[in-house]
Amino acid sequence: MLLKKLQLKTIDYKLVLTMCFLLFFTSIISAQEIIKDTVVKKPIQVAPGQKLKVDGIIANVGDYIVLDSDIDKGYLEITAQGGSIKDITRCQMLGKLLEDKLYAHQAIQDSIIVSDAEVRGMMDDRLNYMVQQVGDINKVVAYYKKNSVEEFKTYFADILKEQKLAQEMTKKIVDAVEITPEEVRNFFRKIPKEELPTFGAEMEVAQIVVEPKVSKEDKQKVIDRLNAIRKDVLEGSSFATKAVLYSQDPGSAPNGGYYKMTRKTPFVKEFKDVAFSLAEGEVSEPFETTFGFHIIMVEKIKGQEVELRHILIAPTVSEDALKDAKERIANIRAKIVSKEISFADAARTESDEKETRANGGTLVNPNTQDTRFELTKMDPTLYSQVSNLKDDEVSQPLLNVDDKGKKTYKLITVTNRIDEHVADYAKDYTKIKELALKEKQITTISKWFDTKIKDTYIKIIGEYRDCNFVYNWLKK
Repeated sequence: MLLKKLQLKTIDYKLVLTMCFLLFFTSIISAQEIIKDTVVKKPIQVAPGQKLKVDGIIANVGDYIVLDSDIDKGYLEITAQGGSIKDITRCQMLGKLLEDKLYAHQAIQDSIIVSDAEVRGMMDDRLNYMVQQVGDINKVVAYYKKNSVEEFKTYFADILKEQKLAQEMTKKIVDAVEITPEEVRNFFRKIPKEELPTFGAEMEVAQIVVEPKVSKEDKQKVIDRLNAIRKDVLEGSSFATKAVLYSQDPGSAPNGGYYKMTRKTPFVKEFKDVAFSLAEGEVSEPFETTFGFHIIMVEKIKGQEVELRHILIAPTVSEDALKDAKERIANIRAKIVSKEISFADAARTESDEKETRANGGTLVNPNTQDTRFELTKMDPTLYSQVSNLKDDEVSQPLLNVDDKGKKTYKLITVTNRIDEHVADYAKDYTKIKELALKEKQITTISKWFDTKIKDTYIKIIGEYRDCNFVYNWLKK
């Protein structure tokens, strides 16, 4: 497969369509139409003299149906999200809808379960976002042409459930794909020299983090507050409502603190230990992690999977504690600048950040899982902190506030700079492996569709049988 500037130059047509639509269909409204719905009677564009087609069922995939109006809804949703529909034909739109239906249908066959509690959590999150955008839930209801909030929620719950089924099915397929070093090597060898990808300028960055010390009194205030919330819940108050009102976890607070997890879910050990020690309906005592103090309520246990809600509250850092932390990190910087200690050794002995301390403060790129950060793709905040640093220069103490409001001070330095260059197998193995894995995943998905289409009841009606689909939906 030919490559150019980090992208495949010639990509399988199936990938182009799949990835294009996935970008726009994060909240596609054309999902499951098992329930009756008011449809817009919009005809397919036809030549003069031909009859107009009134809206109705145009395709079946297993137990799922596709209406002609679903295509119009798809166009509407893409436009609402700022996308262009100029080059997307109705046949291509139908093809994407058929893919979604087959994913969801097969997820059910494979016993993939999406719980009502999970759908409610997704619903709350999505509705909160929609209301923030337009300012009124009734405007959302009107946009989707529903008669009431309850009618819209019923309709939208089916959509979200199908979306989640499709996501879980896709994840199951992709997660099963592995790639060997030999496959990576063969992938790289197939690329003609003139088509090797060019990787942009990169840098490696290290940091030292100092956390302000929280007093025992401030910690106890949080524990007392969580105990009061816990008491209210045990006496009948809604845990979900309390989470929305008081939890400082931005990832779950809008959903009432909801999470679904297994022991493999990347949560901190202390959180997982408590979560898997509780029975259904049980509420934990307050406990501490690196993020603050939590209480957890387990809603449901299904085998190795737990559905829970939690509330996070972090102790308030006093101004005196912040001042002490700044003085401490300034002293660390002075020792580094005077060559009394190296940055890496200072990180190992002085940094409060466990994730980077053992590696001399070296940061790992969360997108690539290696230590390089491409300048054009670097987080804007990090880029602003390092862009003007010279080699081996140490920044002044920087006050950092994370998405949970936690305040720390840090020092940053650039440990290595890599100029823009043509891909080198030895130096860029991680990036080349990622490209090779993506190609294999695409091939695997393509084969999956070819197999499942043969084994699934699929029917396409009317003019759409003349479409030139990417996959063999017509089973010709």
